[in-house]
Amino acid sequence: MTFQEARECVLHEIPPRRGDSEQVLVLDAADRVLAEDISADRDYPPFDRSARDGFAIRAADIPGELLVTGEVRAGEVFDGEVGANGAVEIMTGAPLPRGANAVVMVEHVERHENRVAISRSINPGENFTPQGTEAKRGEKVLRPGRKLGFAEIGLLAMVGRETVQVFKRPRIAILPTGDEIVEAGETPLPHQIRNSNAWSLAVQVRRAGGIPDIMPIARDSYESTRASIGRGLEADLLLLSGGVSAGKYDIVERVLADLGAKFFFTRVLIQPGQPLVFGEAGGKFFFGLPGNPASTMVTFELFARAAVERLSGCEDAMLPLPRAKLTRDFRHKTGLTRFLPARLSEDGSTVEPLGWQGSGDIPAIARANAFMVVEADRESWNEGDDIRVLIK
Repeated sequence: MTFQEARECVLHEIPPRRGDSEQVLVLDAADRVLAEDISADRDYPPFDRSARDGFAIRAADIPGELLVTGEVRAGEVFDGEVGANGAVEIMTGAPLPRGANAVVMVEHVERHENRVAISRSINPGENFTPQGTEAKRGEKVLRPGRKLGFAEIGLLAMVGRETVQVFKRPRIAILPTGDEIVEAGETPLPHQIRNSNAWSLAVQVRRAGGIPDIMPIARDSYESTRASIGRGLEADLLLLSGGVSAGKYDIVERVLADLGAKFFFTRVLIQPGQPLVFGEAGGKFFFGLPGNPASTMVTFELFARAAVERLSGCEDAMLPLPRAKLTRDFRHKTGLTRFLPARLSEDGSTVEPLGWQGSGDIPAIARANAFMVVEADRESWNEGDDIRVLIK
């Protein structure tokens, strides 16, 4: 499959899960997925709210000179009414006095003691937000399936919620495989490597909204791998790292097949991460991620992250790929969509390709803050050309 086809396959096969939910404090709900409707408890704004510092007036009275009859600040209410050729000084956020139908910005008036001269005309409704235009009382302002970010947390506080119902986070089993793998705290022999993939995956799983469960390393034997995969399939999602290539001891796919797995795809036209497996066994989804670190990291972000978000109840599993301008010319061999380490500028406007030694080069990936998305059917880019980026 192409990159786009494989991602669409994941989203098609894994619908948003509407499972068990729990009540949590709103301040603890960031990055959780909402499990209930949230309605406005009153009109927002609850009054006609001034959007500027200036003077509340009747639009029909200007241009002209008006008598200032009072002042109203945010948090106060003006007891009187704006009559003909009258004005009330008003601050941003304050309720519009009765009788007024517009606000003139303070920059557009000349004041002489208790009178203001206004030389320009204004339309009714300018420079204030009418009552209820942001939300009406009882209107649903958030619906289940929405991932809660800082704006949503602010909205929950605005409508008076201190607790909220969210879907429970899915448990994600992480199963590293291979005789060459030792744990991070061990001293590896010259032919061994430390278990970095499980640790990086655990962070990615948490960021996606799941609870990571790192399993003991499965060795390159049929019995060890089958027993470990069986335990891993008890979780909501199983992520296997390594053992999905075409080597003699890459036995993950054979074990999964013997467990009755249905494979949705076993290869994707991307680099790194071409030998990627996605399927279902015993009612549980699994990914067989390639063992090289860059391949593991990239394929999780492109495909497995969406699966974790869906299993968390999230309606929209988004993959933002903004564009930036290349800092130098770039060429690659066509045929695969490539995700290559890069440095995105602080303002996100430019991106610089980084040198690296292939998908096992963790130091280069750590230096990067993004991956360039190099299109499969285009061979070359020039300095200043737009290119998509996947932000780490």
